[in-house]
Amino acid sequence: MEREYVGIDLHRRRSVIIRKNAAGELISKVHIDNSPETLAAAVAAAGPEPEVVVEATFGWYWAVDLLQEMGAHVHLAHPLGNNWGNRRVKNDERDAADLVDLLRRGRLAESWIAPPEVRELRELVRYRHKLVRLRAGLKAQVHAVMGKHGVLPDRVDMFGPGGTAQLDALDLPDAYARRLASLRAMVKTFDTDIVELDRTIASSLANHRGYHAIQKLNGVGPIVAAVLVTEIGDIGRFPSPDRLCSWAGMTPRHRESDTKVHRGSITKQGSRLVRWAAVEAVSKNHGDDMIKSAYRRIAERRGRNIAKVAAARKLLTLVYYGLRDGEVRCLASSACG
Repeated sequence: MEREYVGIDLHRRRSVIIRKNAAGELISKVHIDNSPETLAAAVAAAGPEPEVVVEATFGWYWAVDLLQEMGAHVHLAHPLGNNWGNRRVKNDERDAADLVDLLRRGRLAESWIAPPEVRELRELVRYRHKLVRLRAGLKAQVHAVMGKHGVLPDRVDMFGPGGTAQLDALDLPDAYARRLASLRAMVKTFDTDIVELDRTIASSLANHRGYHAIQKLNGVGPIVAAVLVTEIGDIGRFPSPDRLCSWAGMTPRHRESDTKVHRGSITKQGSRLVRWAAVEAVSKNHGDDMIKSAYRRIAERRGRNIAKVAAARKLLTLVYYGLRDGEVRCLASSACG
C-alpha cells in the first residue's frame, strides 16, 4: 500500500486535514471539530504509518501525542522557517495543502518534537519565568503608589526587612492603602509559588550532569541553567555549537545575491528564553575571563550592545560543550582562549 501524506492546519476549535499521495494527487479534504476521536478517525483513513505534518502553533501537544500513539510519522513544521510565498488568497485549506506539499517534496523546515517529560519540565521553567515578570509588575505598582504621595523608598529592595518596615508605617488614604495591601499580599503569594517551583525544578534536574556542569560558568546559576537545559533539550540534535547559536537566533541574518552580501542583526528566530538566559548570564560581569576579553575588544570597536550579544554567543558555545560532555573542559585549561 502506498504511503500517504497528511497535512493538518490545526486550530483551537476546528482543523482542516488534507491527504495526498506521493505524486501530489488529492485523496481527501475534511474539516473537523477538534477532539481526539475526530482527529484520530480522519488520520486513520490514511492507513498505517502515514507521514503527517502539523504546524507548531497554539496547543499542538495533544494532537502530536495522539498521532504518534497511532503510529504516524509526525513532522512539526517550523512556523517561521517555511517560505509560504506571496499568496493572494490565504485560507485553512491552502495552509494544509502547502504543508503537505512541503513535506512530500522534502522541503519542510521542521521543529524538534520534545518528548513529554521535557515539555513538562519546560512548563515549570516557563511558568516560573512568567511569575517573576508578573511579580515585578506588582512591585512596580507599589512604587507607583508611593510616588503618588511623594514617598521616596528608603531601600533599593522595598520587599526586604527595611523596605517592609517603611511600607508598614505608611499612612495613606483608604483607596491607596487598600491597593497597597492587595499588591503586597499578591507579591507574597507569588514569592511562595516561585520558591516551590525552584525546589521542584532543582529536584527534577538533580541528576542532570549538564545542568550542574554549566553552573560552573560565571553568571550561570540554577535558574539560568534550568532555562538553558529545558529549552535546548537534547543537545545531540545540534552537530556543533554554531548550530546551537543559530537555532537560538543569536547569529546574524545573511542575505547574498551575486556579488552582494549583507549581514544584519541577529535573527531572533529561536527560543526567546535561551537568548534571555545567555544575555542575562553575561550582563553583569561579562562571563569568565575568556569571554571578558572578547567583550572588551568588541565593545571598543562596535559598542556595548553588540559586544554583549557576542559574549552571550560565546557563553552559549561553552554551554553546548557542558551539556554534551557533562563538563566544561575549557575552564580547567589555561590555554583556552
